[in-house]
Amino acid sequence: MTFPPRWKSSATGFRWRWACTARWATRLASPRPTSSPGSGLPKSTRRATAGDTIAATGTDAAYRRWRWRIFGVTWLAYAGFYLTRKGFSVAKLGLLDDPAVGLSPVMASNIDVAYSVAYGVGQFLWGMSADRFGPRRVVLGGLLASTAIAVAMGLSSTVVLLGIFFFVQGLCQSTGWAPLTKNMAFWFSSKERGRVMGLWCTNYAFGGLVASPLAGYLAYSVFDDWRWAFFSGAAVLLLISIPFYFLQRDRPHDVGLEEIERYHGEPVAVVDAHNAPDEEKEGSWEFIGKVFRSPPVLVMALVYFLLKPARYAILFWGPVIASQRLASESFALAATAPAAFEAAGLIAPIAIGFVSDKLFHARRFPACVLSLLLLAVVLSLFGPLTNSGSIGGILLAFFLIGLFLFGPDSMLSATAAIEFGTKKGAGSAAGFINGWGSFGQILGVALPGYLMAWFPGTDTTVILFYGFSVATLVAGLLLLPLWNRVPPTGRAQ
Repeated sequence: MTFPPRWKSSATGFRWRWACTARWATRLASPRPTSSPGSGLPKSTRRATAGDTIAATGTDAAYRRWRWRIFGVTWLAYAGFYLTRKGFSVAKLGLLDDPAVGLSPVMASNIDVAYSVAYGVGQFLWGMSADRFGPRRVVLGGLLASTAIAVAMGLSSTVVLLGIFFFVQGLCQSTGWAPLTKNMAFWFSSKERGRVMGLWCTNYAFGGLVASPLAGYLAYSVFDDWRWAFFSGAAVLLLISIPFYFLQRDRPHDVGLEEIERYHGEPVAVVDAHNAPDEEKEGSWEFIGKVFRSPPVLVMALVYFLLKPARYAILFWGPVIASQRLASESFALAATAPAAFEAAGLIAPIAIGFVSDKLFHARRFPACVLSLLLLAVVLSLFGPLTNSGSIGGILLAFFLIGLFLFGPDSMLSATAAIEFGTKKGAGSAAGFINGWGSFGQILGVALPGYLMAWFPGTDTTVILFYGFSVATLVAGLLLLPLWNRVPPTGRAQ
């Protein structure tokens, strides 16, 4: 068809105006998130009208308020769990000297093992429960039950009751980690997760630092009764459960906000790259099974099993190990030496989270591999570093071990578990990985005492740390093939 010159010009102009209008409409419909300077939180870019700007600003403010609230209350809740977890460890000092109870060191070790078994089983149970019923119900129940069990232990006077109650306490304690990491997964997206979770994972190092001195001071300096090692932790944890009840929410949708990936303009991660996000049904047994069969999750579980014995050997036997290496015979000095290990736990998760986000562009495994290989070296040098018997050498050894251990520990048990389990399966993934790690922790709790009994007069500490070094080296090599692995985002986004 041939147009007169004026008509042709008119038709061309119409087509040009229609194309421009379509492009502008598409631009308005497609948000392009940017970062709000200094806040670390996204800022909406809808600028079509003044009303749009006001609405976006309100959403930003609500998201900022709720994200800080969730971060703070979940961090406090998990740190609080340590107040009742550490009660038995502190009470041992008085229990071993109380003839009315009749607790022996071997009995105390067996009770610790019973706790670890319950804790490992609970990780599987409560991780799946958080995916099916939500973190709020699981964690609140755990906080209140842990408080009640701590009171019951304080009222107990027989070894049998202490063992039964501490086993149940292991089940209560395991309601914390996997459900709370799932809670965080719904409020923070992948690109910021390394830094945010690194900071969040300081909760268990902080909890360990505070719980023992607080319980010890109240039990032995204020009340002069081992029972207050349990009562004091129970009282504080009960107080912590109150703000958790009022301030915590499971996900943005619960308070009328859009999902975090949509708000940030990021793709939604999936467990199976062949699936669309909507095809993976949160809390279904089929999806939970798929999380458990995920190759990265299986590898992380095995690596965590190999890593956790070293951490728990120092947590449960650190004062004894320090006492064996010290030239002096000061129990007070030996008791405080492992604090260097916990202090490093406040630094390492933050550092590894920042490195994984910024240097490795949200790839989680490179930083873990490097840390594990360095940890293997430091563990093998524990003997030479502490042979002089000086407190400085022992503090340095504990600090270096903590520096290279807490980073991959936090990354594998939280950040990477969230990402490869996805937020829908984060509870199951974290529970699965931590459950296997908890079975590894049994070795860390039991081996120091058993080696001392089997090889009296032998420097079993050096042998133990050589074993931990080999296990850590194997863990690093197992992760090496996953160096560039990132979670799939699926199809049909």
